[in-house]
Amino acid sequence: MPGKDDEPENRSNNGASNDAASKETSSPSKGNSSIFNFQPSQDVKVWAKRYRTEIAASSSSVLSTFVAFPLDFAKSRMQTFGGGFMHTVKDAYKAEGLRAFWRGVGPPMISVTTVRTISFSIYQKTKYFLDRSITKLTGQSPLMIANAPGSYPNLYTFACFGGAGAVSGAVITTLSCPFELTKLSEQLAGKMAREAKAVDSAGQRINPASIKTGSWNTARRLVRDRGLRGLYCGYHLHLLRDTIGTAIYFTTYESVKQLMANARGRNPTSPYAVVVAGGLCGILTVSSIYPVDVAKTVYQKALLSAGSSHVPRPAIRVFPAGAYRGLGVSVARSCILNMIFFSNFEMVKKRINALDT
Repeated sequence: MPGKDDEPENRSNNGASNDAASKETSSPSKGNSSIFNFQPSQDVKVWAKRYRTEIAASSSSVLSTFVAFPLDFAKSRMQTFGGGFMHTVKDAYKAEGLRAFWRGVGPPMISVTTVRTISFSIYQKTKYFLDRSITKLTGQSPLMIANAPGSYPNLYTFACFGGAGAVSGAVITTLSCPFELTKLSEQLAGKMAREAKAVDSAGQRINPASIKTGSWNTARRLVRDRGLRGLYCGYHLHLLRDTIGTAIYFTTYESVKQLMANARGRNPTSPYAVVVAGGLCGILTVSSIYPVDVAKTVYQKALLSAGSSHVPRPAIRVFPAGAYRGLGVSVARSCILNMIFFSNFEMVKKRINALDT
């Protein structure tokens, strides 16, 4: 019986018959588009399987970010300027048009995709590292527990998923902070210009028409006024939000998926389990870290309009009125975004895993 090393020779010896067979099988479908007959090469399949997490995360991020961006726009406006959801939407549409809801979507389409891809890669590697470490210390493997039929989440799985999420969130903040800051500037620029509250370094009011928007112009202005550190305005609040939030995010997703699928003897990637887990992880994460997110947004908005002037860092208010302004929109956005993201993420990974290599 020939082994794997004999396969190239067999293919070359049978080349003529294979070509003839392929012509016969492809002839009935000449009318169809060639895209449906595309078959990736063996090297492409191997590459796809090796980087399946990155491929699934990047494609899912592009789709979910674009679909949910208008809700992110409304959330940022409500956090900084107040008002209800419908008032915010009507005000923006009337004054700035439909394009306002996707203003600044370009940088996030690139940055969020890059950040999420790296974040998932870090999470996966850290998760396996923690699994090995916990197994050595306790004799219990969190990943084996999570994937075993009839099992339920416990302290070992929480420590593994939460720890990996916290590491991922903390590391990725260094990359994501400048991009999120410029995105926020784009989302608030129209309202800030209309209210004409921007001032220069001398404290003089600036004509709104003279304010240059755009991610590149925002970055240049921040570097001019505050140096390279200006790109990291609000970094400490951003770090706190993403470290805690990402830990909750992955712990919730993995645990709910385990409860909805493995604990009931179902496939862990069943659509029902993935959609519910994705939606709940978004809701719980946003609700938990929302006061920190509000403080970060308000602080960064003040810095964006203060030039080189000093701006005191706001306190994180947990229960007072205003601390949860825009929470409903943010929860809806996060729920929809993560339902779309994880559904596509698991589907792409499943398709790649099914490739015959």
